[in-house]
Amino acid sequence: MSDRRVFRWATTSARLLIGTIVSVAAVILVVTAISLPWPTLTRDPVSVSAMPAPAASTVACDGALLSLGRDPRDAASLAAAAPQTVTSGVTADAPEPDEQRLDAAGVSGGLGPLAFTAQPLERQRVDVAAAGASTVSADDLQGFAASACRPPLLESWLVGGSGTTGASDLVLLANPGTVAATVQLTLFGAAGEQSPPGGSDLIVPPGTQRVVPLAGIALDEASPVIRVTATGAPVHASLQTSITRTLTPGGVDQVGAVPQPEQTQTIAGINVTRSPGAEGASDAATVLRVLAPSADTTVRVTVTAIGRSEPAAEPEEVALTAGQPAEIALPGLTVGAYTVEVDSEAPVVSAVWQATGFEEGDDFAWYTPSPEVAVPSLFAAPSGPPPALTIVNPADEAATVTVTSEDGAYQLELTVPERGTMTARLSPRTVYLLEPDAPVRAALSLTGDGALAGIPVWPADAATPEIVVYP
Repeated sequence: MSDRRVFRWATTSARLLIGTIVSVAAVILVVTAISLPWPTLTRDPVSVSAMPAPAASTVACDGALLSLGRDPRDAASLAAAAPQTVTSGVTADAPEPDEQRLDAAGVSGGLGPLAFTAQPLERQRVDVAAAGASTVSADDLQGFAASACRPPLLESWLVGGSGTTGASDLVLLANPGTVAATVQLTLFGAAGEQSPPGGSDLIVPPGTQRVVPLAGIALDEASPVIRVTATGAPVHASLQTSITRTLTPGGVDQVGAVPQPEQTQTIAGINVTRSPGAEGASDAATVLRVLAPSADTTVRVTVTAIGRSEPAAEPEEVALTAGQPAEIALPGLTVGAYTVEVDSEAPVVSAVWQATGFEEGDDFAWYTPSPEVAVPSLFAAPSGPPPALTIVNPADEAATVTVTSEDGAYQLELTVPERGTMTARLSPRTVYLLEPDAPVRAALSLTGDGALAGIPVWPADAATPEIVVYP
């Protein structure tokens, strides 16, 4: 072998060896690079936290009690039968709210309902509370009615009333805003969910209240439930319900809306004023109306006397068909105050009808569910019989609740036991602040001679949350 061949072989071998070493080193380097953490640079996006300006607080009232068909020449005519006396107040140290008188179109002989607006103070929301009461004694309308002035909503539910003979019920739609609202009334009755022609595309101009006879959308319905849906502007919806038995008026009430269906509804402060057996020929004195709007379900109904832990009767389970309201009689309740709890796997809406009796001079009331109150909240006690405040603690731990009058002259601290209830006597025509240290439910009850009414306490509107802006 020549020296040239030996040199070429040695050179080629050296190249192969160097290439192999480089390849192995490259593999080791890549594996090591993958397995070892590399330094990273993390940069959070630039953001600015800002608190938006709080909105004004607005509530609208139901207004005067109305009579339908007093003019013999016009069966659809509306007339004011009794004015509403309103009590209002705002958060401590805030200026008095702006007062607005709504135009009650088509109603003769009286003024329209009031609305109150509280402007923010030092970039803080100011809560406003108001409630009204009316007493009427006439040939066609008799009784006592009390109701809270509520914020307008885009959707709400009216549970109560009747479209049968003897009832002259009215759906009240108030728009305290500055733009018109278009309202759809959906009826839930014996045939399920319906869209009656008289309840479609109802225009409620700004600053007005529109009145719709319930018989025009729920004729012959014994147990209607109405869903109120608004577009363009929210509305305050309520129901005036009354009954006449053989030319004798049997009571009147203004029924507030239920904000939304829930799986658990607590109806507090129901006052039973007559002993068992004091019933009319075909009427029960205590009746629960309940609707599951969207799904078949079974509800469990529990009635408990206030201040007691055990139920007043065995809980009752009732099957519901979606879209069809059901009525459940609650007989055998002795004189006293009660709480009714409705539990279901599907969301429901409900209310309890209670009557003082079925003779001339008697009255009735629809008691609607009390929402959960977890923040300090204002509420107003209207004129009328001395109100009783019922507080329900649904939790497994005791809750402390402080009740303070607007002027600070009255303050009461209650320790409500777990799964328990307590009551407190308050004064009429007074605004109070309810401060719980845990979520509770509460309601006002007003009971007197031939007078019956109930008002649930709603929570204060939540404060405007902080928003984050990314430039």
